Amino acid sequence: MRAGRRCPPAWRRRAIAAVVCIATALTVSAATASAAGPPRLGVHAAALIEETTGQPLYGMNAGTEVAIASTTKLMTALVTLHHARLGDMFTDPNYYPASEDSQIGLRPGERMSVHDLLIAMLLPSADDAAEDLAYNVGHGSVARFVAMMNARARELHLTHTHYTTPIGLDTPGNYSSAQDLVALARYDVRSQPFLRTVVGKRGAVLRTGDHVRAVTNLNDLVGRYWWVNGVKTGHTLEAGYVLVASGTRDGMTLIGAVLGTSSEAGRDAAALALLDYGFANFRLQTPVHRGELLARPLVKGEKDARARLVAASTYTHVFPRSAGVRVRVRAPAELAGPLPAHTVVGSAVVTAGGRVLARIPLELAQALPKIPTQQTPKSDVVLSATLSGLVLAAAAAIGLKMFWRGSTRG
Repeated sequence: MRAGRRCPPAWRRRAIAAVVCIATALTVSAATASAAGPPRLGVHAAALIEETTGQPLYGMNAGTEVAIASTTKLMTALVTLHHARLGDMFTDPNYYPASEDSQIGLRPGERMSVHDLLIAMLLPSADDAAEDLAYNVGHGSVARFVAMMNARARELHLTHTHYTTPIGLDTPGNYSSAQDLVALARYDVRSQPFLRTVVGKRGAVLRTGDHVRAVTNLNDLVGRYWWVNGVKTGHTLEAGYVLVASGTRDGMTLIGAVLGTSSEAGRDAAALALLDYGFANFRLQTPVHRGELLARPLVKGEKDARARLVAASTYTHVFPRSAGVRVRVRAPAELAGPLPAHTVVGSAVVTAGGRVLARIPLELAQALPKIPTQQTPKSDVVLSATLSGLVLAAAAAIGLKMFWRGSTRG
């Protein structure tokens, strides 16, 4: 979406200083990332998280409520996919976008698939495609669709987000924050494989509608940098230039948002600097895996027998690259049965930089039986002697009886 066609008074929710223009070339981003401290972005607000864990890695006015332009469409896409199928065909309503708005030139009554409308809305950020989706999913009411957007925001605990448009025009009450935007983008790409695939495309061909259309992704970082794979651009007079960007390197995916730059070049430079900072200073590690054997204590009463203690869960975390990660196992040296399988008998303590970050329970991989009762050699001797005595006594009694019988007969 280009400059909004409506220019209301300055938004009362936003009290942020004027934008500092970024005219630096994109090549400085790598140098910025190598610095020990956070990057200087020159934006109104920014946030950075790791996708797998959702851990926040950087924030600048991250909770401030600001205009977000077409990144609003991240919620429009999510609500659409919850209420429509990709193969559904929608009829375009009587919506006439301003000439300066991003659009694919839909005509009233033209029929296009939800699949193609979503691509048109996410890549070239077509306002007419967003309006088409909202009108049809809202059963003829864009206002009803916007209410669905706000309900979904509450469900996702986006506490600094509110919508008044499915497009992202500069309308009062349509706002979000950097931290909410990265959280929403994370949810979108993790819960909707279709969205993850689309936002990583450089372009696409739309084959439904009155004619074939070729569209291009306005996020020009996709394709220019092999590791960049999303997510959504935005621009209005109120919001400035906005970008929610994601990238993957060395098995770690980061999602960052920069809001309020004064140019596309500044937007791209800030987004790259933010992502580069994250990759240069953090790493994703799994120091403990579920089922991993971490201790083998002795079993009481069984010679050379050992129990197997395994981790009860997996622990994955984003660690500073400068921090030494250690796992300390705390478990008894000896165990006595009976103990059922999965009994918790210790823990694995994960530390980084001297701080305890997690305690993972250790559990028995297999049950320990009760220690069998054993008899000593002395007991065996006593028993043997007792049995011998009984046998001799019985024999003597039998012999004596036979003797008396013989005496009586003579």
